[in-house]
Amino acid sequence: MAAEAKYSIIREVGRGNYGVVYEAIVNKTRSKVAVKRMQCNVPENAELALQEFWALQSIQRQHENVIQLEECVLQNGQAFQPISHHYRKSDSHLLLIETCLKGRRCMDPKSACFLWFVMEFCDGGNMNEYLLSRSPDAQLNNSFMQQLSSAVAFLHRNQIVHRDLKADNILISHKRGSPIVKVADFGLSKVCRGKGNVNQHRFSSACGSNFYMAPEVWEGHYTAKADVFALGIIFWAMVERITFRDGDTEKELLGTYICQGKELIPLGEALLENPNLKLQIPLKNKKSMPDDLCKLLHDMLAFNPKKRLDAFQLEVRIRQISYGKKCQRSPS
Repeated sequence: MAAEAKYSIIREVGRGNYGVVYEAIVNKTRSKVAVKRMQCNVPENAELALQEFWALQSIQRQHENVIQLEECVLQNGQAFQPISHHYRKSDSHLLLIETCLKGRRCMDPKSACFLWFVMEFCDGGNMNEYLLSRSPDAQLNNSFMQQLSSAVAFLHRNQIVHRDLKADNILISHKRGSPIVKVADFGLSKVCRGKGNVNQHRFSSACGSNFYMAPEVWEGHYTAKADVFALGIIFWAMVERITFRDGDTEKELLGTYICQGKELIPLGEALLENPNLKLQIPLKNKKSMPDDLCKLLHDMLAFNPKKRLDAFQLEVRIRQISYGKKCQRSPS
């Protein structure tokens, strides 16, 4: 990126529909960073990039389980303009938003328009790859569940709904020895304006990944509790190592579902078709999870959002489960 003097790209580490992620180094300090490039030449892509920008900059450096944004840079042709929270209410910042949302209609169609996000580097890859490359470990699973519950409760306290939680969007860092999870990829997130309980905000645009979407998301009328449903899918799949193969990438992914013959039906879609569907938790082995974890997963995956835990209740409940905790031996 034009700040060649500041960063050097090492390699591409990931690519999705809306952006490319690179491993890079800060030339001055030689420290590693992750750099995500999102194209803003059309209004739809610009809006996704801006949603990620608003979410990340509003929570900079506040929670160890949420990815940290170092800086954001706007590329317009060969010109690069650093953007940070210092510019939040300035004319230049408002012009950035207006220009990006209007897309190429406002600029030379031959010029490139990108937002570059410079973020902390996570050396452990994503949670999906990390867990599937290791033997099941109840204590590690418990740690990940507590960290993720804390992260999502933090986001919801800050009026941010992620809307695309899945193991591929959760990164792993080893900076402090033990693996630390980092919630990432805020392109589909929403920052709820105004004060009040985040669970009172209503959303209508169905978005996310099919296998993690709550029943009400399929209908297009949902709240922040859809994030809790997605976490329930992740937790259940993580504990029992339930996977499916993605039809587009052929990658093995953690996720729970309902089987109808050879067809795999996302759990949320199956519950929408049959709200009285009884979830078989655990699915594989009753010894794989204690009763209190089974009850917790049922409460996270409830069809009716009003009966589903919110992120704040989950943060408390997850600390109370016996799963993954060392048993105290009674003296003989």
